[in-house]
Amino acid sequence: MKEATGPTALLRLSDLPRSLLVLGGTSRIALATARRLIARRTRTVWLAGRPSPALQEAAAHLRALGAEVRTVDFDALDPGSHATALGKVFAEGGVDMVLLAFGVAGDQAYAEREPLEAVRVAQTDYTGAVSAALVAGRELQNQGHGSLVVLSAAAGERARRADFVFGSAKAGLDAFAQGLGDALYGTGVHVMVVRPGSVRPGPAAARRAPAYTSTPEEIATAVELGLRRRSEIVWVPGALRLVTSALRHLPRAVYRRLPL
Repeated sequence: MKEATGPTALLRLSDLPRSLLVLGGTSRIALATARRLIARRTRTVWLAGRPSPALQEAAAHLRALGAEVRTVDFDALDPGSHATALGKVFAEGGVDMVLLAFGVAGDQAYAEREPLEAVRVAQTDYTGAVSAALVAGRELQNQGHGSLVVLSAAAGERARRADFVFGSAKAGLDAFAQGLGDALYGTGVHVMVVRPGSVRPGPAAARRAPAYTSTPEEIATAVELGLRRRSEIVWVPGALRLVTSALRHLPRAVYRRLPL
């Protein structure tokens, strides 16, 4: 088993999960996080998502890293099935961490023309996430321990003209996850909200990417450190917190003129 190196090594390895349930099993961020946790301590991974070749490929990839990996059918847009799907996983044994990683950015221009597209984004990123998070939180509370990590977005801090449908859904999810964290405080369940900026494919894209972007691997590193520190909110990159704080307090007339 690999030990962490660098700043993360100063914190306890035991704060990392041995078992992981990923909601959104083909997410690039989720898979980068799973790889990092498998290299540290994680031995059992559940990948939840719609049945697809991509889900099976993701499972095979993680198995090659030495983890026991199983898949479970999960549809964010079918909240009525969430309790059954997650219940099957928890019935197999304790789950140390649930990573809520599903979501869609959608097409802003199309969503403005076709309200049903906006509804699809909202139902996936907010309604579906609310349902899944409540079910996961209840299961974690019943077992008396575990972490629920919710992938939010910096876009939820203040909706931009360019993606206000996505941003508004993430704003709702972010507020909900913080409230759920307060509700579960003292139960043994740790809720952590992760707020990345835009995600770029990898280091090669860094030179042409906008400022305050991150790779899935950088977000995974931040998730690990957040777990070790028992953080409640994690910004990726960290400097994004100051930038969004400044933007949040700009007068609206000024904000709408910015090229965001």
